[in-house]
Amino acid sequence: MQFSSFGEKFNRYTGITQLMDDLNDGLRTPGAIMLGGGNPAAIPAMLDYFHQANQSLLDNGKLVAAMANYDGPQGNDAFIRSLAGLLRETFGWDISEKNISLTNGSQSGFFYLFNLLTGAQPDGTHKKVLLPLAPEYIGYGDAGIHDDIFVSGRPEIEYLDNRLFKYHVDFENLNIDESIAAICASRPTNPTGNVLTDEEIHKLDQLARQHNIPLIIDNAYGLPFPNIIFEDVKPFWNENTILCMSLSKLGLPGLRCGIVIANEAVTTALSNLNGIISLSPGSVGPVLANHMIENNDILRLSSEVIRPFYQQKSQRAIELLQQAIPDPRFRIHKPEGAIFLWLWFDELPITTMELYQRLKDRGVLIVPGEYFFIGQEEAWEHGHQCLRMNYVQDDEQMQKGITIIAEEIAKAYAE
Repeated sequence: MQFSSFGEKFNRYTGITQLMDDLNDGLRTPGAIMLGGGNPAAIPAMLDYFHQANQSLLDNGKLVAAMANYDGPQGNDAFIRSLAGLLRETFGWDISEKNISLTNGSQSGFFYLFNLLTGAQPDGTHKKVLLPLAPEYIGYGDAGIHDDIFVSGRPEIEYLDNRLFKYHVDFENLNIDESIAAICASRPTNPTGNVLTDEEIHKLDQLARQHNIPLIIDNAYGLPFPNIIFEDVKPFWNENTILCMSLSKLGLPGLRCGIVIANEAVTTALSNLNGIISLSPGSVGPVLANHMIENNDILRLSSEVIRPFYQQKSQRAIELLQQAIPDPRFRIHKPEGAIFLWLWFDELPITTMELYQRLKDRGVLIVPGEYFFIGQEEAWEHGHQCLRMNYVQDDEQMQKGITIIAEEIAKAYAE
């Protein structure tokens, strides 16, 4: 069978495919220690809430109606209206239903957005997305129909006490020319847990406006929900911003509901893409989320249950790691949000791709750092010294996994 150019490109085995395969295999493998994928924690209070909410929706017929009917290509009308109202009331944003569209998960949303903006242009030029700070989300890397649609900046590294560090955008070396179609950054950042400061966001917004391109903010872990963000920063949106949200990190990844908040032109384009590619977004996630908004639960649970849970888990994981790996060459990115820790093993004599395989052979699943340095024009040794670790497992599993990581790191340094 001969695949098309499109088929050849998307038939490759990619980093995001490997990550999801590992996640699936780990769920089916007894004893596997899953410190790799981005599956959110099974928070008991949230699971109880979802059970009760779904029972209520089942009793009043809304859940069955959601499963038995299509929504329009823009997404569920009731949820879109409720969300627009929530954002107006909470943040004072000037938005309406015309500014919100839904997708079948954020990954679909980014595929749409990147291919709306980048690659071959009608005038014959080739456009790219600027990632102002690498490392950046693994799922962006292969989302373009065309190859070579990303360029990224290396971060400035701030060394902090207690073997922590933090990345910052290096604005002095950030190059934006006519080949750039958009600026995109996740906040909090997957994989590092970094949160761009308010000042950095405003600078990026100014650069985007100056060059007449949109600023895309991946807000999957941010405000107002699921609020897995540990820094005192303000949410950001305006007519030139494309803000991408999700229900996944509320604890609902299986419902595949992405949310895009943008100007009306983008909303229309995404709705058209939904209609052509998937007819309409799924309905069950929006019906459940609308129930959460109508009952004033979505913000309350985010701030009182989800955020404290992850903040406590991140601090515990750091304690375990620092105890297990005393080597001064080991540093952890300051945990400011998301559900990962970003581990840096300076002067590591093997790549983290090799470390990944050694750990996998011992039943520990992590994600090697190489996959996250998307759009780098020159090789950077730092990119082979980092790995991403999910910290949502229970303490016993996390302790076992960290012990094995520490053993393999000691062996590698000894080599």
